[in-house]
Amino acid sequence: MVAKRSVLRMLGIGVVVLLAWPRVATAQRLKPLPERNAARAQASSTAIAGSPWTPLANQPKFLNTIKCAGAANPLLLTDGTVIVQEGGCQNWWKLTPDNSGSYVNGTWSQIASLPADYSPLYHSSAVLPDGRVVIMGGEYNFFVPDWTNLGAIYDPVVDQWTSLAAPPFFTGFGPFAQTIGDSQSVVLANGTMMQANCCTTEQALLDAGSLTWTQTGSGKFDINDEEGWTLLPSGNVLTVDAYVFAYDPAGTNSEIYDAATGAWSSAGSTQVQLWDSAANCGGENFATFEVGPGVLRPDGTVFFAGADTCRLQGHPTAYASGNTAIYDSSTGVWTAGPSFPIGVDIADGPAALETDGKVLMMASSGFGNKPSFFFEWDGNNLTQVPPTPNAHKDGSYFGNMLALPSGQILVTDFSNDIELYTPSGLPQPQWAPVIKSSPATVKRGGTYTISGVRFNGMSQAAAYGDDVQGATNYPMVRITNLASRHVFYSRTHDHSSMAVASKAVVSTQFDVPLGMETGASEIEVVANGIASAAKLITVK
Repeated sequence: MVAKRSVLRMLGIGVVVLLAWPRVATAQRLKPLPERNAARAQASSTAIAGSPWTPLANQPKFLNTIKCAGAANPLLLTDGTVIVQEGGCQNWWKLTPDNSGSYVNGTWSQIASLPADYSPLYHSSAVLPDGRVVIMGGEYNFFVPDWTNLGAIYDPVVDQWTSLAAPPFFTGFGPFAQTIGDSQSVVLANGTMMQANCCTTEQALLDAGSLTWTQTGSGKFDINDEEGWTLLPSGNVLTVDAYVFAYDPAGTNSEIYDAATGAWSSAGSTQVQLWDSAANCGGENFATFEVGPGVLRPDGTVFFAGADTCRLQGHPTAYASGNTAIYDSSTGVWTAGPSFPIGVDIADGPAALETDGKVLMMASSGFGNKPSFFFEWDGNNLTQVPPTPNAHKDGSYFGNMLALPSGQILVTDFSNDIELYTPSGLPQPQWAPVIKSSPATVKRGGTYTISGVRFNGMSQAAAYGDDVQGATNYPMVRITNLASRHVFYSRTHDHSSMAVASKAVVSTQFDVPLGMETGASEIEVVANGIASAAKLITVK
């Protein structure tokens, strides 16, 4: 995290690195390290009656919470499994749903570890259209702050991570000749991954075939640090400026990346300030520059949560409230939303789209102070909902969220307790994928094509900002045997598009598992937890 011309005392770690930046004396402010202790190993396995939260029956109690930071960075693979990193460490684990499709009763297995020189914390991540996973950068490497330029790509077919070089044209600052750091990424509608450099205005596009990079992103107003990227139905990308190295205490600018031209331009004022400027408590020298998450909803609006880490004026023990704002992607107009309750904001924290169209989010006071609070936005009201069992010992930045094919939201918090949130409402039929073409008969071990509309859902579904990405805007193929009712996910790959809320026909390839039960079955496509109507299929 970057602060200009100041040295800020870190929360809990007190690490300050003085650096030289052109024309200014600069300091890098680090996001606090997660707690690593035996208490983080405690995990719930009993659901509370009436609570929307359900703990995993098989919690990852094997995760090391002393050396590492517990469960973090959950990602949904295209075969329906979820991979989770041991926070800040090289180990990754896979959660496989049971034969009824339940993640609550899923089981764990270890997958390959990262390359020997790479152990990142607070990094970017993306699932590519071919099913591989890319992670890049990290604010820390082996828990040492260095805004690393390292990266890796994971092939789930062969269970192997391979080093992935940074864009060669990325630069850095001070003693760091090249950075990626705690940066953001997005897979564009055409399936190309775009990667930011945390500490400059640079972005790059990845050629997934050759694993080479090309420059993009001309005209960016400020550096990428602290900002998140939201993919819009137009195929363009929205961001809220954090004004790092462009400090303006009243700044409210947003920007649009045009995927066709590769250029940024202003998307107008957010009407209320969403980044933490500390304008009311000392200004630039005390600003964290943090911004909350932005989530696209099925109605085409983007809900953005804001940060304000100042103490409430006149109340020295209370914190201020974060703002919210709504961007209408069809008109390009911003409107102010409701403020959080007094003392609550999201200065780094997760949010996810529920299947009923609400946005679930994790908030706290100041810069990630304990406890955390959970809210839902339904398009009109910001309503507090019950917290997770660990909320009393979590700040908002502890959390990561992931939309599951079951319709639930998976939440990790740098502990061994993983919780699933079940929405109270139901999805609208017009949000569901529709299968237009699918095979009537398939063979185990075979690869087939399926096509239809809304295969990528109405949104990326999950957001955080520059530190974490867990988008799930890609199709999952689920086959259920009609006799046993056992559920099998087929690995999808080579999606023709990653566009959200699109009316265009999308196709994908799916591999029928070798262990799939034969006989009469039904096939569905699931996107962001919402399933299509089932079609009959015979498995041989």
